[in-house]
Amino acid sequence: MPLEKLIKGFRKFRSFYFEKNDHYDDLVRNGQSPETLVIACSDSRNDPALLTQSEPGDIFVVRNVAAIVPPYQPDDNYHGTSAAIEFAIKGLKIKDIVVLGHSLCSGVQALSDQADKTAPDFEFLSQWIRIGTPACETVRRLLPDAPPGVKIKAMEQAVILTSLNNLMTFPWIRKGVESGQIGLHGWYFDMVNGELLDYNFTTGQFTKIQNKPHGFSKCAHQDGKCSATWPLEKLIANHS
Repeated sequence: MPLEKLIKGFRKFRSFYFEKNDHYDDLVRNGQSPETLVIACSDSRNDPALLTQSEPGDIFVVRNVAAIVPPYQPDDNYHGTSAAIEFAIKGLKIKDIVVLGHSLCSGVQALSDQADKTAPDFEFLSQWIRIGTPACETVRRLLPDAPPGVKIKAMEQAVILTSLNNLMTFPWIRKGVESGQIGLHGWYFDMVNGELLDYNFTTGQFTKIQNKPHGFSKCAHQDGKCSATWPLEKLIANHS
């Protein structure tokens, strides 16, 4: 049974982290102090801690459908993702933000189906994935005759870039990026080939990640100028 597996797993977790070492002693005594915020998709195959072999306390994780970051919109509505991002930046003083998308993303497929008017009628999902509409529209405009597989991969990566652009609408994130205190990163997990790709903000391409990721901050741009957005067109052109 699935739940029995989870309970068995917790026993192994407790045995290793509480009985065989004192890993949690420091986390309990001093609190958490992760330096990286990972915004990832809720897909069960795309666990950021597992993918990066992170220990408890290493990364602060926000997960939602399609790893989408909404634009900055302070109002009286509920903003779970934005609240978590705010806590990471203002409360934990995070130094790096990673938007982690992946291949075979059902959320991005739903976005594509919604554009085709073939998506099921969800109460909450439909409105949420509309945030990725710029990615969907740009892919369809620039790659009208591309095979479906090419289109959906381009859309998955374009949604990551859309989220990175939306991060820059948060004034306190933009300020941190401009000052070099916060670095932005776009990662794409290709689960078909077992590869992790890293977005190069200069070339506009996702390439296999190296020991030192590309990222974007003032430190990477000596002129100190910080682009408000990165064009989806440049990324998508690499898929044609």
